[in-house]
Amino acid sequence: MNQWYEELFTNYARTYDDQIFTKGTNTEVDFIEKEINYDKKSVILDVGCGTGRHSIELARRGYKVTGVDLSADQLKRAKEKAVEAGVKVNFLQQDARLINFKDEFDLVILICEGAFPLMETDEMNFKILENITNALKKKGKLIMTTLNGLYPLHNSLDNFNNEGNNDFSIIENNFDPVTMRNISQIRLKDDSGNLKYLTANERYYLPEEIEILLNSLGYKSVKIFGCECGKFSRKLELTPDHFEMLIIAEK
Repeated sequence: MNQWYEELFTNYARTYDDQIFTKGTNTEVDFIEKEINYDKKSVILDVGCGTGRHSIELARRGYKVTGVDLSADQLKRAKEKAVEAGVKVNFLQQDARLINFKDEFDLVILICEGAFPLMETDEMNFKILENITNALKKKGKLIMTTLNGLYPLHNSLDNFNNEGNNDFSIIENNFDPVTMRNISQIRLKDDSGNLKYLTANERYYLPEEIEILLNSLGYKSVKIFGCECGKFSRKLELTPDHFEMLIIAEK
């Protein structure tokens, strides 16, 4: 039986690309470029690449990029878009819990809850971080965004999740402050216009948890900031009102 995130991304690629949060891709890539000092020799791994929005833009700017994702449908659309853009990206269908790259990449990006933190257990989420770390070269960098655990402790998830999107809505949230998991009922329209109903299970992390996890994997520097789609910045201090947090870690 498929997990909810597998069902979510089946026959959903074009609808996904129409979501409002995808419109800030170019400015997010601007930030990513700056973080690697515009070094065109940088080799980049995009984990949970989806339809390739970051991978393709990075490739268009001259970087060598590998994108991995679990969803065949998302990757099919990513490959189509790469052809349309006239760029080459090495797209691979792989489970982030099972990737086995070793010291190959200068940068790993994991943006917009790509794989982490959607897994069923904390151990699975940690395995993704472990695999990402192994994929990085000795002085490599990780840029990731994930759900901010401070948000549901101070705000209602209902306020954030129902902001007028007719193609995707959260019917019900059940956040557990002990496990820091939110079990939600999702309603969405797929690419064929069919309604789908799913039960999602997402882990919200406190910034201190992320710092502990990454430090345990040997990162020498872990910086955590507030995150807004299309407005990545080291100047944005994390607060409980940020739904996501931006993490920049260096080995």
